[in-house]
Amino acid sequence: MFKVSSIISGANTMKTITKTMIEHATKIARAVKANAFLICVDISTDIASLSEEIKKNKKVIIVSREKQELPEDIKKYAHKLDVPNVNLTRLGKIKIAAAKGIVLGFFKKGDKIVAISGVPKFGYADSIFVIDVGKEFEILTSDFINDVLEDIQPEVFNAVLNLACELAAQGREYRKVGTIFVLGDDEKVMQMSQQMIINPFLGYTEEQLNILNQELEETIKEFSAIDGAFIIKNNGVLVTAGRHLNAAPDIRDLPSGLGSRHIAAAGITNVTKAIAFVVSESSGNVSVFKNGKLFVTIEKPID
Repeated sequence: MFKVSSIISGANTMKTITKTMIEHATKIARAVKANAFLICVDISTDIASLSEEIKKNKKVIIVSREKQELPEDIKKYAHKLDVPNVNLTRLGKIKIAAAKGIVLGFFKKGDKIVAISGVPKFGYADSIFVIDVGKEFEILTSDFINDVLEDIQPEVFNAVLNLACELAAQGREYRKVGTIFVLGDDEKVMQMSQQMIINPFLGYTEEQLNILNQELEETIKEFSAIDGAFIIKNNGVLVTAGRHLNAAPDIRDLPSGLGSRHIAAAGITNVTKAIAFVVSESSGNVSVFKNGKLFVTIEKPID
């Protein structure tokens, strides 16, 4: 009996903490005139109990795992942004949501975002972040947005980012994996790269090779162990794997300490309109490059 009451008391305490955090975050959002308010729902075991607080806020975006459904009354007042179903840091969840929100047109340069987050195993919010989109994502320009929205389907961007994060977190057959996904402007990317192995995707239909096809996920993860990059059309169709990228960037514009994959990704995005996603074998981080520069890095959590 004592154990049951203790569990109930603990759950109520977590809800109270999260409710208090939302109330304070709301005040901060009003004070800084935030354009959006992000809530990571896996910080709370009962997001429905917070519906009244959510209704009071404008431009609420719920950040939740892909298959997690929101209550109907929450859906009326909030957008939903999916994050991969893997372990992520507090800031990692927010970075993914912000990157996806930019691509989906939810955020733009100059916007301020207030976000609350926490560690899922604790079950409550413990952190409030204020993000300036123009400063946190330094290469964000109108050209960047136009390139993404005109040339690359947002759902394809989301799928590639999710897959990269899963590979970074889980590896393949208990081994760390490092690879590159190059998305968009495939004809020019192919001209500026060379095949290292026989193309494993030859002879299949575009429908079979679309990265949005969930049946393809295990195949992609299997080929991620091969050296070289995946090349993907802007509509999500896989062109090839095991591709060596030839373009070299001006490394003076890059942060120090980046490996060969990062340099290759920066180089190919500098001379094409493509976006490159790098899974680092050594660190487990996922980095996204555009216009030859680092757009965002999502750090792997410490186990």
